[in-house]
Amino acid sequence: MSEENLPNLLAVDDEQSSLNAIKQTLRRSFNVTLAKNGHAALEAMRSNNFSVILADQRMPEMTGVEFFKKAIERQPSAMRILITGYSDAEAMIHAINEGQIFYYVHKPWEPDDLELIVKRANDQYRLISENERLLQELEEANKRLTEENTILHREVEKSYSFDNIVGESPAINRVFALLKKAIPTPITVMLMGETGTGKELIARSIHYNGPRKDNVFMAQNCGALPETLLESQLFGHVKGAFTGASADKKGIFEVADGGTVFLDEVADTSLAMQQRLLRILQEGEITPVGSEKTIKVDVRIVSAANRDLEQEIRDGKFREDLYYRLNVFPIRIPPLRERREDIPLLTNFFMEKYARKLGKTDVTIAPSTVSELMSLDFPGNIRQLENIMERAVTLVDDGSAVTPDLLLIDGLTRSREAVVPLMPDENDERSLKEIVEALENTLIKRTLQAMKGNISRASEKLGLSRLGLHKKMQRYGIEAADYKQS
Repeated sequence: MSEENLPNLLAVDDEQSSLNAIKQTLRRSFNVTLAKNGHAALEAMRSNNFSVILADQRMPEMTGVEFFKKAIERQPSAMRILITGYSDAEAMIHAINEGQIFYYVHKPWEPDDLELIVKRANDQYRLISENERLLQELEEANKRLTEENTILHREVEKSYSFDNIVGESPAINRVFALLKKAIPTPITVMLMGETGTGKELIARSIHYNGPRKDNVFMAQNCGALPETLLESQLFGHVKGAFTGASADKKGIFEVADGGTVFLDEVADTSLAMQQRLLRILQEGEITPVGSEKTIKVDVRIVSAANRDLEQEIRDGKFREDLYYRLNVFPIRIPPLRERREDIPLLTNFFMEKYARKLGKTDVTIAPSTVSELMSLDFPGNIRQLENIMERAVTLVDDGSAVTPDLLLIDGLTRSREAVVPLMPDENDERSLKEIVEALENTLIKRTLQAMKGNISRASEKLGLSRLGLHKKMQRYGIEAADYKQS
């Protein structure tokens, strides 16, 4: 090993012969610096870091222990070895405590013994230094993770804000109004709606906009697993509870303690599972599979179903007491056919989303494409519309418009209720806002005609207040008298 790579050692003794002997013994394994007193040694410590310091106890002006006490302030991690010529046990204990020495050596010492002791001290120094380095790296890594988690959490909150529940229709605005009432409270929410209407997105928005947003959100589709696996997934299990249970496992409710659990398709659970869910709502406790110990949990439950639970109760398939526990604050999520005026906004949202994801640039939507989509029924609701737009954006070229021929709409039927201004001309350059206004204008006129000019019935049919309908009629210059029959 070259001298540059040897560890540094400081030897302090008022006798030059002792210093020479130390250097002769250790020079092959250390870069040895010599000092004849404590003051000179402290000065040497200003410009060099030492892994090991040897000091004689009996020195004029400053004893070895007194020197070590000062050396600790400058280089606390250096290993300190005291050389002493006496064997007073009480004095040695004092030296160990005051000087915090690693080891002490009696005079006269054997070269081989001294070299072994010093090498052990150096190994200890390296081990401590490595541990300190690892701890520092761990602290820095934890700091980075904390910062990244904070950024990620903000991104998650942003992803599940109301801004990402796209729509301006009266139907979706009624949902927004109910959410704003429910979110700040601990109330149990039941989301009712067809498959694909965005129930999980709304459940996540409840969590990430509410007081539990800093804790865990867990979602489970109750119809996706057999009952035995669902039981373990929700409540956890203990080792040996069943074949393959090689270790304890926490369930979703325990993991989400302090947060929110979203139970999707809760109607697909058995009556026995419903009993266990009822216990959580009533007592706030769970029992892992195979255990006799109950665990207290504090979770907010948001549930969802796409079937009529009241009919399920009448058919004996759903517990009435669980229904009333889950249905404290029901919110109905409208299907896409009931909020058709939101289709242009959703179409544009999905186009921009997948254009970014796929690296497409300057992609637009042809007005005839919007017209085509607005004329269709979507049994798969928003999820189906999103899938159609993902495929269309995948097919479209940069700088081009999504045209109707790029839509995968085989099997979709046109709605009998849809009233869509046809725009077959590709030169039509109206914006999405103008298209929506044209549709709104037509819908109001058709509804007034169907209701024979009755404002109350028309506003109820359109999901508007009387005042809201009057404002829109004023905007479009529509007179109710034109639709009244004499």
